[in-house]
Amino acid sequence: MKRALFPGSFDPITLGHLDIINRGIKLFDEVVVAIGINADKKYMFTLEQRLKFMEETFKDQPKVKLMTYQGLTIDFCKQIDAQFILRGLRNPADFEFEKAIAHTNRKLSKIETVFLLTAASTSYISSSIVRDVIRNHGDYTVLVPESVRVP
Repeated sequence: MKRALFPGSFDPITLGHLDIINRGIKLFDEVVVAIGINADKKYMFTLEQRLKFMEETFKDQPKVKLMTYQGLTIDFCKQIDAQFILRGLRNPADFEFEKAIAHTNRKLSKIETVFLLTAASTSYISSSIVRDVIRNHGDYTVLVPESVRVP
């Protein structure tokens, strides 16, 4: 079974994330979407809220599994027997950042990173932009799956 891990904080999940995951399930037998837990990071949404957004978004997609993890991503990959890490690239800065991580992960393990370019229609969306729009009472609903559209 070809299993890929798509790690992130997903604070919140965006249409860009959704695009990468939906395209990833065409390439892999299973995509594990894993919310990384970082005690030093301040989140807008609680872990429970982020999981609920994901559960609602992928409730009809059996090839997507949802998990949480702490620690090194490659250690978690080994724990769940994921042979690949799936990452989305929006721009050259993402590539440079992700390339260094991918090289490090491959040096420390045999896990390959697979990069997908984000769709042009979602390449400008990031969780930080969505959070900024929410904080400033803007219409964020066009940037996120329906499950994140909370009253």
